[in-house]
Amino acid sequence: MTSDIISPKELSQMDPVFGQASFDDHEQIVFCNDKDTGLKAIIGIHNTVLGPALGGTRMWKYANEWEALNDVLRLSRGMTFKSAITGLNLGGGKAVIIGDAKTDKTPELMSRFGEFVNSLGGKYITAEDVGMTTEDMDIVRNVTPYVTGISESKGGAGNPSPITAYGVFMGMKAAAKFQYGSDVLEDKNIYVQGIGHVGEALVEHLVNEGANVTIADINQERLEEVRSKYGVTIYGGSDIYSEPMDIYAPCALGATINDKTINRLKAKIVAGAANNQLEEENRHGKILQERGIVYAPDFLINAGGIINVYAELENYDKQEIMRKTENIYNTTLEILDNAKVNNITTHTAALNIARERIETRKRENSK
Repeated sequence: MTSDIISPKELSQMDPVFGQASFDDHEQIVFCNDKDTGLKAIIGIHNTVLGPALGGTRMWKYANEWEALNDVLRLSRGMTFKSAITGLNLGGGKAVIIGDAKTDKTPELMSRFGEFVNSLGGKYITAEDVGMTTEDMDIVRNVTPYVTGISESKGGAGNPSPITAYGVFMGMKAAAKFQYGSDVLEDKNIYVQGIGHVGEALVEHLVNEGANVTIADINQERLEEVRSKYGVTIYGGSDIYSEPMDIYAPCALGATINDKTINRLKAKIVAGAANNQLEEENRHGKILQERGIVYAPDFLINAGGIINVYAELENYDKQEIMRKTENIYNTTLEILDNAKVNNITTHTAALNIARERIETRKRENSK
């Protein structure tokens, strides 16, 4: 028997949850463990003032559990503001499953995860995210009604990725309108980093618009596939941030705008699908502002996915999904103008609007 168990005193000094920098008055953090299936998951519920916490489940091979916790805290917080600024009656939540989606995911594991979701009684509603598919959500649906993004054949809205990409495209065009005076992306040099389902769908929109698209991804096979399909250029350099470009579109994991990259960045616009693109929201948002780089807030322009899955709860059709997603263009322009007039960062401008909606609802609920 070993004696390397952390003592309660040492654990309290670590402040493992409440002391995390990404902890932002979250309502509930649920740790899920199942020995038989190998499931290790964390569900983060940030805020439910506007409605039940909705947010996707991400499966990722995290370096350690602290990294997974930090991710679920940041992602669930972002979902709160994403729903608020988009006008949806939803709170913010997210889940992460620790593991390799290619080798560790099984139907049994997904089913067990669904049972944990079900135990929360609807306070958290899950959906598809990185490492997940519509088919995975169908398995979860077998054990709980608190899931969206299921197959259209089962009455769901289907894969949210194309709608997410369309929202990013709308936000990007709005940012171009603000920065260049025109939202036409033809001949603009755009670098898309991360060619997953959303990244590829965004590439299709950009190519159809006549943009010069360069793609980057850690998966070489995926790069070749997308190049062959759309005739785009694969980035072959070692420092994408230093490349001359009009628009940088991060569409993989977050925090690519950080101390190591921000001063090398030559783009005039940052507009992508990734969550939490700024490693330090206030400081890095300010640096972008000072450098004249327009940042389209990620939790706004990537909201098409949640609009899509929300349709399952509110029973509206594809036409209404597209209308709401297209309105991201107008909201983005309003926020960029607001930031300029008030001399604040675009991230702060968007956050202020989202927080005000939450506070207004909180006051209404307390009457």
